[in-house]
Amino acid sequence: MTILLGALTAPAAAQEPWFVDVASEAGVDFTYRNGMAGRFWFPEIMGGGVALLDYDNDGRLDIYLVQGGLMPGTAGDQKAAGGDRLFRNESFRDEDGRWVPRFRDVTRAAGIEAHGYGMGVATGDYDADGFTDLYLLNLGDNQLWRNNGDGTFSDVTGTAGVNDPGWSVSASFADLDGDGREELVVANYADYTVARNKECRSALTSQLDYCSPSTYAGVPDRLFHNLGDGRFEDATARAGLGDVARHGLGVIVADLDYDGRPDIYVANDGDPNSLWLNEGGLRFRDEAFLAGSAVNADGMTEAGMGVDAGDYNRSGAKDLFVTHMRAETNTLYRNEGDGWFTDVTSSAGLGVPSLSYTGFGTAWTDVNLDGWLDLVIGNGAVTLERDLVEAGSDFPYHQRNQLFLNEGNGRFREASEAAGPAFAVPNVTRGAAVGDLDNDGRPDVVFSNIEGPAQVLMNRMEIAGHWLGLELVDASGRRHATGSFAWLLDADAPPYLRHARADGSYASAQDPRLRFALGDSAAPRAVRVRWPDGSDEEFRGLAADRYHTLTQGEGVAVEGAR
Repeated sequence: MTILLGALTAPAAAQEPWFVDVASEAGVDFTYRNGMAGRFWFPEIMGGGVALLDYDNDGRLDIYLVQGGLMPGTAGDQKAAGGDRLFRNESFRDEDGRWVPRFRDVTRAAGIEAHGYGMGVATGDYDADGFTDLYLLNLGDNQLWRNNGDGTFSDVTGTAGVNDPGWSVSASFADLDGDGREELVVANYADYTVARNKECRSALTSQLDYCSPSTYAGVPDRLFHNLGDGRFEDATARAGLGDVARHGLGVIVADLDYDGRPDIYVANDGDPNSLWLNEGGLRFRDEAFLAGSAVNADGMTEAGMGVDAGDYNRSGAKDLFVTHMRAETNTLYRNEGDGWFTDVTSSAGLGVPSLSYTGFGTAWTDVNLDGWLDLVIGNGAVTLERDLVEAGSDFPYHQRNQLFLNEGNGRFREASEAAGPAFAVPNVTRGAAVGDLDNDGRPDVVFSNIEGPAQVLMNRMEIAGHWLGLELVDASGRRHATGSFAWLLDADAPPYLRHARADGSYASAQDPRLRFALGDSAAPRAVRVRWPDGSDEEFRGLAADRYHTLTQGEGVAVEGAR
């Protein structure tokens, strides 16, 4: 068992903002350029994602930011936009024990040449060598970058057979057939080319504006089966996904009906959402309507953008949260315990506060370490904002981002203002990734913004209690065991659940590690882990205020735990 880095530092001063943007001082100099030229090409408003990953296995999360650039098919040098960027985390503690954030652009040294019109990024270890690989989603050809384990990457898209030349936005690596190898699920958006771009006008001002997704036909998502020799086969038709053409934006893989097999949930823009239940043998059936997660409580389809799964009410079942367009409200689907969902958005207090915003990236995370999952939401309009037009804005789509704290009684309260100026700055936010950049137990947030600087928001909340961090790896001791569950076992409270995953949000990838709040006690704790193969183990004597690596097969087996 390996222990990673140090314990929680002294609490921040009470008057300090909860989140502080350190991007500039830390060296993360990046702006997503959408190539806008007054033509209102539809992809310009969709933006790009961000990934948090430890690409060099040094115990610190690095940052990958997706770049747009010139629209495919238009004149100009696409490389002028600079391409995607990889920032290595070289932060350190000074003589006083304070964390000094430092990131260095290592894109060129890493050998990454990603100059497509970028949308999203997914992380996984498709070749099970212990190093995190990157899959880049573009308007046009996608790319799979294999991590060579020496700080460099190689483009293996052709040999791997995972290109999708259409318009892809989000993806997820997950072992869908239980053979220990990660498949690749790709959420595709629309049948669009610049040559077929259509002109649309704002209902508010009659000015040229971006079209709705219904202007262009939806397309099927894709599923690539991992053959285990570095190659994938397109299993879309066999899996059943090829029969459905929708506007997919966000995707999450999780066992939502608790049958031991991971399912696929896709947030679709203007179409019913898809809940692909895993029937085994890489065959799926869409049961979103029957399960209650295709449309909202009024039976209306919504503009599904971002999605995440998490057990917000500590019931033991993973709930779904989907972000939507202004005037629709975001949607919270409560899992009733067996894959049946109820829209509880209004009763949870999440409806009215979201009416004025268009949400994209989102994540469940316990920002204040009280044991309850909170919500981070990145916002930005897709149609003209009247007040910004009247103010003369050159890109009138800005909105502020939001933070909702879980009150532990099924309800949430908005705490965006208390989160500090970093949440108040209006941007056109798209990608959002959550992870612990300084390994102090408090989750940090990175936002990617269209035509605005990326934000690296360090969590400075005053946390009086203790925490426990877990990195779950498979029996090889190398690859993250995403898809695993872990329960904190506490004699004084019912066990509660965390789910290891790197997917979710919008076009982004998350920190795959888990964190549990421990309250006032720093006593060693025990956890139960359910691995992707369905086996259960307990790990005891885990010290507080640090991360532990738990390896499958090194715990105490628990029989009949399911």
